Amino acid sequence: MDLLAHLEAYVAAVEEESFSRAADRLGIAQPLLSRRVKTLEEHFGGLLFDRSRRQVTTTGLGLHLLPYARDVLESARRLRGAAQASRRSAVRTVGVPADCDPAALARVLRVGAERGTPLAVRELPPETRASGLTDGTLQYALLRTPPEGAALRVPLGLAPAPEDRPGERPVHLEDLRPRRGRGTPAPALPVLVLTEDQGPQPSDRLRRAVARAGLPETLVRPAVSTAAALAEALAGTAVLLCAEPFARRNGASWAPLADVSLHRGHTLRAARHGQRPGRAPGWLASALGAAVGAVPDGVAASPEGDGRELRTRLAARG
Repeated sequence: MDLLAHLEAYVAAVEEESFSRAADRLGIAQPLLSRRVKTLEEHFGGLLFDRSRRQVTTTGLGLHLLPYARDVLESARRLRGAAQASRRSAVRTVGVPADCDPAALARVLRVGAERGTPLAVRELPPETRASGLTDGTLQYALLRTPPEGAALRVPLGLAPAPEDRPGERPVHLEDLRPRRGRGTPAPALPVLVLTEDQGPQPSDRLRRAVARAGLPETLVRPAVSTAAALAEALAGTAVLLCAEPFARRNGASWAPLADVSLHRGHTLRAARHGQRPGRAPGWLASALGAAVGAVPDGVAASPEGDGRELRTRLAARG
């Protein structure tokens, strides 16, 4: 027996002094309400209503039990309210790449708080973000997906940009080959790849692109750490494969890769709720897109109105 549903039928019938009006109030059929009252009477071992008259009246037992029934229903209401408040106040953890813009992540947290969805962000590698959705340590995560089908696409490029390749012009991997001329050509600079781009799918695409460009496979190396890779790039001993906002924040020039299949793709996913797939809010995807440097469908100039950055983004989109 659903005790709360049966108590609701009983209390509504007492207050309305009519089974039909009580059923209308609860939005159920009158026969169902009558059955619930009858079941409750059997449970308590006595009649709650006198049905011998044209108008339903409450018996002595019914009046005696009424305040207790109302207390149970009120307690259940408070319990549901407490559960809802707890769900609203529970902090939801979001897995994000390690090179997000801190200022943009701060805006994500502020928007979450304003919408009654407290958030915490954790910088994690792609495979850890995926497993976090499965084991319940994450409620939301940006997962790597092929850029051509991704909800969020992040242009990748080289930092620092080649000196003879201004930032607004896309760079091809072939441009990294040593120039032939007088004397012995200088060796090509190694390309350092951050953890975010070391997964099987992006690594396989990069290896194929390197082979098509006629470059040695050993030219591409995984970065040991983000700070060390950035230091090598700024020192001119390597180039770093990264997103534009990351390069700009760290004072490096940047040129987008012409091959858009090498760009990053992200899709925001939510953890499952039992057998049901979770749903990620659209506002969170939009806010996180700004944090990772995703290019929106309608490319616009940067907030600073930098025309060159606009041309860079257009070039990156091919």
